[in-house]
Amino acid sequence: MKKFHDLPSALAIQVLPMGIVDRGKIWSMVDQAIQAIDGTGLFYTVGPFETVVEGPLGKLLELAATVHQTVLAAGAPTVATYMKLWSGEGIGTSTEKTEKYRAIGH
Repeated sequence: MKKFHDLPSALAIQVLPMGIVDRGKIWSMVDQAIQAIDGTGLFYTVGPFETVVEGPLGKLLELAATVHQTVLAAGAPTVATYMKLWSGEGIGTSTEKTEKYRAIGH
């Protein structure tokens, strides 16, 4: 069986602390999740609804669990994590896909 652990991949991940009404507390928990992503050393781009992380498939799958658990450990009663995962040779980077739009201010 082929090993896919090192396959180039991109993960779009959105973590939602549930059962919390204080917006500041929600944002703080999301900040902690982003700090966990930052700690991996992987390239990532934060967006208003999700963060896109690029790296080997195995590391991204581990990261998804870490991010989810980080928000639970921060005190969220429940957490919903939404993910989109793309893997394969030649998928391109986030920078390649967005640089023409960033260059014109978007």
